[in-house]
Amino acid sequence: MKKSIDTHSRIHPDSDSRLWLLVLGIIFLATNLRAPITSVGPLVETIRNDLGISNTLAGLITTLPLIAFALLSPVAPKLARRYGMPLVLLASVILLGVGILIRSSWGIGTLLIGTVILGLAISVCNVLMPSLIKEKFPLRTGLMIGVYSVAMNLTGAIASGVSVPVAEGAGLGWKGALAIWAVLALIASVFWAPQLRRERQQAHISRQRDKPTNVWKSALAWYVTLYMGLQSLLFYVVVTWLPDILKSQGMSADSAGWTLSFMQLSVLPITFIMPIIAGRMKSQVGLMIITVSFFFIGMGGILYGSDRLTMLWAIMIGISLGSSFSLAMMLFGLRTSNAYDAAELSGMAQSVGYLLAAIGPTFVGYLHDATHGWRLPMFFLIGVAVLVLIFGVAAGRNRLIGRPAEGES
Repeated sequence: MKKSIDTHSRIHPDSDSRLWLLVLGIIFLATNLRAPITSVGPLVETIRNDLGISNTLAGLITTLPLIAFALLSPVAPKLARRYGMPLVLLASVILLGVGILIRSSWGIGTLLIGTVILGLAISVCNVLMPSLIKEKFPLRTGLMIGVYSVAMNLTGAIASGVSVPVAEGAGLGWKGALAIWAVLALIASVFWAPQLRRERQQAHISRQRDKPTNVWKSALAWYVTLYMGLQSLLFYVVVTWLPDILKSQGMSADSAGWTLSFMQLSVLPITFIMPIIAGRMKSQVGLMIITVSFFFIGMGGILYGSDRLTMLWAIMIGISLGSSFSLAMMLFGLRTSNAYDAAELSGMAQSVGYLLAAIGPTFVGYLHDATHGWRLPMFFLIGVAVLVLIFGVAAGRNRLIGRPAEGES
């Protein structure tokens, strides 16, 4: 079994320990990519009241990282090709830790500045990780995307659940509850540092081998990009505002935070399995339809269903969002023929996509301020889900960017 794993990896490690060190490095990097953001949602009301800001400005706490994603994502593949992917990823996770600490150091100014810094760091990792996995594990891309997604979602779920208890129960306040995630960045940097050895030459070889494709001129790339952006919009709106939506229906702040946490925890199995299933299918159209259907059911349940089934509705939304993210990560590899094109598509999709997603939390906060309720914002999310379905079906067909007729089903 171990011999098989080594054979199918392009890095050809001298020992199993080096292979598993790479896997652990990927896992610990992934743990940093959502927790610094999902930890904010349950604390938005506390932060808003402490700093005396509006719902619209509070939405910026989640929106700013998405703007940072949009700005730096196209640059990430170029940085990786110039300096080597391991070095760029190490520098990014260190910068992430710095941003987390700055975010919690003072008031509204440092809160926003630190949020931008951590957003820039996360954006680089977001873009490069799917490409790294495609290159290092070409025959196990679905499995490793599953591992990557589970690690990211697990820590994201834990962060949502413990934010309020740490802030209130442990007496650290919202600043301490956000600052503790710098520890994960430190751990990830320690586990990733060994990858600097030998990998510069590997990156140079990859640069010489792969011929880039202009993904910006591909209709298929734009379908993937819009799917990525709209499903991200749904995710970041939910993790930002679902606790407030549930509190408006009579749920306590602590329970609302744990509902968001359980929503993310409950989808870990499907988050792991979905990319494996998607990788074994020529077309992912059916998966797209099933995935969005869960969102319709869950959001409809919160709007019109029984309050006693709130956890069920939240889990359905979580299944949809977790599956959508896993499918988006898989599309970067499934719709390209090499790791460099995968990085370019990832950069494009996350640049335009997250710029689109950045509209979500702030716009929903504005709708809430304007209507003094959550009904119109929730109908807005259902409308976005319809668009996710349309572009997901277009992106899920069996085609390759640069070879539109290949494998057409």
